Amino acid sequence: MTDFDRAYRENAELVYRYVFSLTRNADLAEEVTQETFFRALEHIGQFRGECTLRVWLCQIAKHA
Repeated sequence: MTDFDRAYRENAELVYRYVFSLTRNADLAEEVTQETFFRALEHIGQFRGECTLRVWLCQIAKHA
């Protein structure tokens, strides 16, 4: 298992709940959650650790 797999397993539900709280749409929340992790994987080199991974993922989700 990779670090990214672990990060997904540990944070996907949190990101989903955050997006659902913004959209109140389960299908959209699922789609945005997947997009969030896709973008995170693409840009993991930009994560500087100035905030927690959860905060960074939620910021990506907000902009997705």
